[in-house]
Amino acid sequence: MVRSPDGSLAATFEVRDEKLYYSVARGERQIVAPSKLEILAGATVAIVGHSARESTESWSPVFGQFSTITDHHRQLSLSLDVNNTPMTLVCRVFNSGVGIRFVASEESRDKELRFVSEYRLLEGVAHFAGERGRSVDWFAHPASNESQAQLGRAVANGVPLVSVGADGLHTGYLESDLYSAEGFELMRLRPNRSGGSVSAFSSAVSRGEGHVTPWRVLLVGDSAGDLVMNTVALNLAAPCKMEDTRWIAPGKSLWDWRIHGYDNGSFNYGIDTRSYLHMINFCAEYGIEYLTIDDFWFISAGDGEMVVSPDVDIERVMNHAKENGVRIILYYDRRKGDFGDDKLFGYYAGLDAAAIKYGFMGNNAAFTRKTIDASAEVKLLVNFHDGPTPMVGVERTMPNLITREFCHAQQDSRRAFTPESFLRMAMVSSLTGPLDMSNGNFDILGINAGERQKGPRQRHSYISTVVSELARTLVVYSGIITLPDAPEEYLKKPDLFEFLRLMPTTWDESLAPNSKIGEYLTVARRSGEAWFVGSVNDQAARTLPVKLDFLEPNRVYEATVYEDAEDTHGVENPEAYTVRTTTVKQGDILAAKMAVGGGHAILLRPLDLKGQEH
Repeated sequence: MVRSPDGSLAATFEVRDEKLYYSVARGERQIVAPSKLEILAGATVAIVGHSARESTESWSPVFGQFSTITDHHRQLSLSLDVNNTPMTLVCRVFNSGVGIRFVASEESRDKELRFVSEYRLLEGVAHFAGERGRSVDWFAHPASNESQAQLGRAVANGVPLVSVGADGLHTGYLESDLYSAEGFELMRLRPNRSGGSVSAFSSAVSRGEGHVTPWRVLLVGDSAGDLVMNTVALNLAAPCKMEDTRWIAPGKSLWDWRIHGYDNGSFNYGIDTRSYLHMINFCAEYGIEYLTIDDFWFISAGDGEMVVSPDVDIERVMNHAKENGVRIILYYDRRKGDFGDDKLFGYYAGLDAAAIKYGFMGNNAAFTRKTIDASAEVKLLVNFHDGPTPMVGVERTMPNLITREFCHAQQDSRRAFTPESFLRMAMVSSLTGPLDMSNGNFDILGINAGERQKGPRQRHSYISTVVSELARTLVVYSGIITLPDAPEEYLKKPDLFEFLRLMPTTWDESLAPNSKIGEYLTVARRSGEAWFVGSVNDQAARTLPVKLDFLEPNRVYEATVYEDAEDTHGVENPEAYTVRTTTVKQGDILAAKMAVGGGHAILLRPLDLKGQEH
């Protein structure tokens, strides 16, 4: 047995009938009943030795939800005889989670490592899966443990899986440090025929001494918000491998894709040089660090050659961006031809691109590792799209992986996601790391009316309010916050846009005081002495208490409050809002009153910092 540093969480290992089992408990409450672990299929197992240690250290991520993360855990290492092959099992137990991985021996070289970890769940548990593809509501509904078929629906969408007990205990099942586990692909989940349990499995051919599996991770918390802010998966990931990270800059990015077809009164936005120059000017004037140029800037690619659209003078666009201090993220779609990854990243760097948005390579861990490494060599950030491998924790190891679309982005496949879908992704899919979800539309009426080429095909299917859109940009963490609306629409609502302009992209501290999967979420983030708070609601109007316990004592703050108006409605009147200011102090409670599909946002600054930007 190995216990967490605070003694609350315990992992126990035993051999039964020559098979290895583990269980996890918090206090007297069993979380995972005795469940099987395997590393060689069908092998017999004996424990031949063990060692234990405790470790405490702090480290600073290059970007993220926290400026400093503490790694405090106790570790148990078991020396195993697995069919006469030495293996080591390593278990780390934190106060809020458990990680388990195998380390191979030289004697295992060329054998198939089949890592199977079972999760035998207890009764009275509801299960939630995230959304990770281009479809809406993929198996994202809660499934009662009373029906194995319903549990199957929940796990069919893959990792992560979140389970909620009748007592409110939340557990999350995923993995970490797949980047270091060469040969392994993302773990897959399947319900076991016996009922009440799920198995995760992945395999690779052993490369001998020191070859590691990914960490199988169990997160534990009293709320969904606890899981969102859990740092266990990051602590289990390998430390940063990059000697120089100064070039890695998180930030906000305007995105051209959703603007196509917007008429600003003098021209229609399109895929052309004029539109890109206009967007760059807007970014430069209002402090938006990036512009993302998506599909169709090039027509085809192959063997180191790129055929650029005749409507796009890419050299002029890139030069104009550089002259104005705006970084460019360029999309690459291999469906238009294989440029060749051995040449691709150098080509993009040669264009002075700051990042590559790589689409349509799918769930391929080997490709993901190579792309992250190759892009880092030429100092390119990477944003993977279209159902990628999440590679959990890699933003610690290789922080040029700045974000990814391991979710359903708003209006992707020209289908809008619902407020409930957003909230499930914000509390389940986000456990894998930063998400590029494309929140922050201000022209909801125009989008619903079909005024955008890339808007949802079904009109009036986009349910949200402008204040909810504002809050969503804060609630879901991403190293690049993608702003998908037209510049003119942001300028029509300058008070809301001011919140976006002032909002940082990397944080000193984050917490989630209100949360219920699929229903509501409040996230508060601190940068310096200022706090940004966002709340998002489902399609049931409600008021949430936002307790300001996190503020510094004996200090008065100015609170700028962005609210749904009395007549706001996510379907019928989505763009009505109010802005007010008040003063607050530690311990006060602000009421976040939200409409159907609505939201709420607060900017809190000490009065002596009034007027200073962050």
